[in-house]
Amino acid sequence: MLVLNNIEVIYDGVILVLKGVSIEAKEGGITTILGANGAGKTTTLKAISGVLRTERGDVTRGTIEFDGRRVDQMRAHEIVSLGIAQVFEGRRVFGNLTAEENLIAGGHILSSKTKVQENMERVYEYFPRIAERKHALAGYLSGGEQQMLVVGRALMSDPKMILLDEPSLGLAPMIIEEIFGIVQRLRSAEKVTFLIVEQNATLALEFADFGYVMENGAIVLQGPANELRDNADIKEFYLGMSGEEKRSFHDVKHYRRRKRWLA
Repeated sequence: MLVLNNIEVIYDGVILVLKGVSIEAKEGGITTILGANGAGKTTTLKAISGVLRTERGDVTRGTIEFDGRRVDQMRAHEIVSLGIAQVFEGRRVFGNLTAEENLIAGGHILSSKTKVQENMERVYEYFPRIAERKHALAGYLSGGEQQMLVVGRALMSDPKMILLDEPSLGLAPMIIEEIFGIVQRLRSAEKVTFLIVEQNATLALEFADFGYVMENGAIVLQGPANELRDNADIKEFYLGMSGEEKRSFHDVKHYRRRKRWLA
């Protein structure tokens, strides 16, 4: 469904952020991108959704195709109309609007009020807590409720694919499990495809089908999620697991220089 082919992203005409990134997301699947802060994960999502230009960024090389159509030169609202919705990191609700008004805003591309109402009822079915709080100002919802709201707001546009940026950030484990459970339900029942950016590798690899690891703006490792979970490098640097004795910082740097990642 989604193919990034060797894309390069530059900010302000001089700052190279992504360096030849190639990613595929299969239709109806859950794909994850792992990596530390500053690796280029969020920039990758913004390149797909078309919002890079708002931050003076551009895809300067390579192509992005969605459902067989090239989208890297399209504007963000055109990409939304094709069926891609992005949920940004940090639960960006419209705080001065009610939860219901936030959902209406998410359905702005729909053709009729009837369709908006139908989609809103679908969101309430998946997120009954939002239905209970629909008249409350979004800025006063809990962190978990706000995360549910922004996912629900993305659903309002009838997306084929949702880009989720750090959905677990700052949330209690019980809420995280609930949200990822809903992601699985949406994949199964609605056939929604997900591309998820996560720092929590354990969580991401539990739910994903396929994963990519990014470092310094490049893909350094990729494979089925179950294989990545068993990869020695992933265990050590992303899951905090190692079968060997504790190493010094000098040893870790040497280990990284051995370039054991698979391109």
